[in-house]
This record gives sequence, C-alpha cells and structure tokens, in this order.
Amino acid sequence: MHLIVRSAAIVAASAIMLSLASGAAMAGSAQEEANRKTVLAFYEKGLNQKDADAALAYVGDRYVQHNPNAADGPDGFRKFIGFLRDKFPNSHSEIKRSFVDGDYVILHVHAVREPGSRGNAIVDIFKLENGKVVEHWDVVQAIPDTPANNNTMF
Repeated sequence: MHLIVRSAAIVAASAIMLSLASGAAMAGSAQEEANRKTVLAFYEKGLNQKDADAALAYVGDRYVQHNPNAADGPDGFRKFIGFLRDKFPNSHSEIKRSFVDGDYVILHVHAVREPGSRGNAIVDIFKLENGKVVEHWDVVQAIPDTPANNNTMF
C-alpha cells in the first residue's frame, strides 16, 4: 500500500511540474508573439509609412544601431526615415516572413526603394527589452538582374 501511495505522489508531482512547464512555455509564446507584433508595427510605421515618431513609440530607452551606415538613437532613426521620405518617397518593404526567438525578432524582407526596380533582399534582426525595440542589425543583398539559378530570394 505504501508503494502505491508513493507512486501516486510521484505521478501527481510530475503532473504538476508538466503543468507548470506548459504554462511557462505558453507565457513565453505569448511574449514572443507580442514581440513579433511590436516589430511588425515598428517596421510598418517607420519603413513603409515613413512616420519616425509613430515608429519610435515601439522603441525602448535606447536604440543601438549595428548597421555601420546608420546612427544610434532616436535621432539616428529619424534621420534615416527622413532620408527615405526625401529620396525614396515611394519605397516599400514587404515582410515575407518573420521569426521569433525569445527577445529577438528576425524579418526576411523584400525592400524596393524605386517602384519597378528589383530591390533588395534584407534580413533584419531586432532585440527587444521589456517589449520595446532596443537594437537592430541588418544584412542587405541586391537582387540581381540575371541570377545564377532560377530560385527566388524569397
């Protein structure tokens, strides 16, 4: 009888632990989805609508830029969006897919600065803290006129 009670206690404890782990995973997933939504809104407001102030509502108390051609902070971001608005007012970035890993959101983007041009394939990486964007990296590759294969970049 003692063995049955002990086994039942182990099974109950295991069930509680699995329940807690499952709840933690769901909480992580909810936060990851919130992070994705934050980055998608930031990207749409900034890159497509070219509204730096609206995009900056999604930025934390710091904005570290790892692109060597862009300055840090809100002023650096405003300058970049101003450049897009002035030089490429019809530019558009289409997010093809997004990935989330904890506090990192990764976007695979087709960015076209001039309508009718092939544009660039971009991978943008954002780090979030407390639900706000605080860092950005990107890798940009021009889409060639004559690729070496028939695969698309997207």
